[in-house]
Amino acid sequence: MSFGGSQWPPQEPHRPYQQHQQPYPPSYEQSYDAGTPDWSALAEASEARARRRRWLLIGGGALATAAIGTIIAVAIVSANKGGDDNKASGTGSSTPELPTDTTKPQPSFSSVAPPPPPNPMDFISTAQKDKAPLTPESLFPGKTLTMGDRVYDKGATSSTTDCTAAVQAGLGPVLTKHGCSRVIRATYEKDGVAITVGVALFDTTAAALKAKEQVQGGVAPLAGSGVGGFCQAKTVCLRRANSLGRYAYFTQAGYTSGKKVTKADDVVFKTSDDVGTFAFNQIYARGRAQASAAAASPAPAG
Repeated sequence: MSFGGSQWPPQEPHRPYQQHQQPYPPSYEQSYDAGTPDWSALAEASEARARRRRWLLIGGGALATAAIGTIIAVAIVSANKGGDDNKASGTGSSTPELPTDTTKPQPSFSSVAPPPPPNPMDFISTAQKDKAPLTPESLFPGKTLTMGDRVYDKGATSSTTDCTAAVQAGLGPVLTKHGCSRVIRATYEKDGVAITVGVALFDTTAAALKAKEQVQGGVAPLAGSGVGGFCQAKTVCLRRANSLGRYAYFTQAGYTSGKKVTKADDVVFKTSDDVGTFAFNQIYARGRAQASAAAASPAPAG
């Protein structure tokens, strides 16, 4: 910004276990008789124990045989019931069947990640990729510009490849030095405040950035189409400069009455903010549109 000014906008427990001891088995005391043993009684007792052992063996065998027979019978009944249930339900084996036809196409999944979407800045950073048509109407469309509740009427527009013809006060040589190929201008007006915005094209981002950093003077005011002359000689106006990609853009705003602009004139600063923001958005929109078109087009065969 000049008169002077600034550049804008800023450049996109636990409880322990208890051990329980089991009691020892009770002690048994044995008593001994020192007399002579009764051998006859001992023999009868031995014979009685032998008879009881034989009966226990016979009875235990019979019980074991009966138990085995019962288990076999239950197993047979269960097997028959299971077969009947399967037959009745028509399901057969409960084991799931695997498909045997392997000739049908099977789903496949790619292990390659899709490429990232194109970056709009890639398309407005070099002339080699920025190929979309560019005209005053495509850059500054319509008859009005609306920013919030503010509506500006559009005045004259122009486009020229003679960059020096669209600027003034020393900006021409700066643009020429860094390879300016074109300047597109448009003027807007609201309530007696007019502004011209000029967008200059360069081949690279670096060239546009240098033109902005070395700015002298500004864009020439463009009158016409309902907007009278403004920012004439000996009149103080607000100039600003910025760049985006391979584009540098410049604004000059002032009163159509010829009144000098001061730092207290918020309406002029707001007008400059609105139109500068619009130019920034329009340039970026070119990159976004070209990036969308590139993403939608099929990739070339490799």
